[in-house]
Amino acid sequence: MKLAETVNVLLIGGGGREHALARAIARSPRLGTLHVTHPGNPGIAALGTAVDVPVNKKELYRLQQYADRHSIHLVVIGPEDPLADGFADALAARIDDGAPRAVFGPTAEGARLEADKAWAKQLMRAASIPTAEGRVFERADAAIEYLETRDEPHVIKAAGLAKGKGVIVPHSVEQSIAAVTRIMTDRAFGDAGNRVLVEEKLNGTEVSVLAICDGRTILTLPPCQDHKRLKDHDAGPNTGGMGAFCPAPTIDDETLTEVERDVLVPIIDALRREDVEFRGVLYAGIMLTPGGPKVLEFNVRFGDPECQPLLARLESDALELMLAAARGTLADLEVKFSEQAAVTVVLASAGYPDAPRPGDTITGVGDAEAMAGVTVDLAGVAMHGSKMLTAGGRVLSVTALGDSLAEARDLAYAAADKIHFDGKQMRRDIAAHAAATTG
Repeated sequence: MKLAETVNVLLIGGGGREHALARAIARSPRLGTLHVTHPGNPGIAALGTAVDVPVNKKELYRLQQYADRHSIHLVVIGPEDPLADGFADALAARIDDGAPRAVFGPTAEGARLEADKAWAKQLMRAASIPTAEGRVFERADAAIEYLETRDEPHVIKAAGLAKGKGVIVPHSVEQSIAAVTRIMTDRAFGDAGNRVLVEEKLNGTEVSVLAICDGRTILTLPPCQDHKRLKDHDAGPNTGGMGAFCPAPTIDDETLTEVERDVLVPIIDALRREDVEFRGVLYAGIMLTPGGPKVLEFNVRFGDPECQPLLARLESDALELMLAAARGTLADLEVKFSEQAAVTVVLASAGYPDAPRPGDTITGVGDAEAMAGVTVDLAGVAMHGSKMLTAGGRVLSVTALGDSLAEARDLAYAAADKIHFDGKQMRRDIAAHAAATTG
């Protein structure tokens, strides 16, 4: 299909990841109009035109009509929930001129890789993909009875979508049992905990390997490392992510090739056997164990905050990249990343992750953004007149580029220290070990 000179884009989502995506899309000379579904995020609102219809799965036809009316050529879906709800299926319909609409993001069936961890585990087993041994339980008493026969603690995962927080890594069998109770009985993650996956605990170093896929071609992106726990030295509860850096020196080229061969290619092939052509981001959470890399879980979108350092390093046209993936022409594209390193530090509100406090005044964002090599992506932020206020758990993320991880890290923290709000939570050890070992 020959597209018009310019491409109209609809971006779905309103977090820090989507602000980074909006910023990257806005840089493209191919961009016509960028339409955004979440103008409540002031960073996104400044870059696009607000959608004037409801955005929910019950009224998807309204968004379809909007996309037709505004000749949307490419839809970019950021978060996991709309992917699991079938937004990609609905919006891939034909537009007025008869040309198929491109969607960057998998269908609902493809999104089951993340939305249904039990199904994903079965798919991995069938494809002989290295992963932790695990069992699925639909009743808390059965899961507890099983754990009482174990000598080692097991990881407990809510099988459904839980905003990146549904994984509990206990240090004892008793803590594993308590985790089952919290998820299945206390309903800490709602319906996501209707079933739990009880997995062996893998030991090693965790790394995020993301790839862009067009159904057949796989473009592996530079590896990242995420910091999930709230506090320094991986203390405190799991969060959606408190920081990330790219590239991650913990995985070498040989191991990355092994992950491509043993994980990425087999899972795309397994999906095709299920009649799913996966187009979008395939995110493999990998544990580098003494026995080789093993899959912890799959996600079906850019990680947040891994998206921020990745896009900061992307020198190619992001719109062209996503369009090629959506159209199945990724093999024809050459993609280039900067030689510089990127470090992202997340600033979270008081009470996060359990009870985030809204309404605290934020200052210093402009001062941070004025620093060369720094970008600030807004997430849980709202405007009250000219005042910027906290309005979510992870408030914003600060990303810096540098000639080394150490340089990028120093700059990210210098910028983050210019931003203030009461109760600000921020880890001080993002990329510390990697920077110390690589410079």
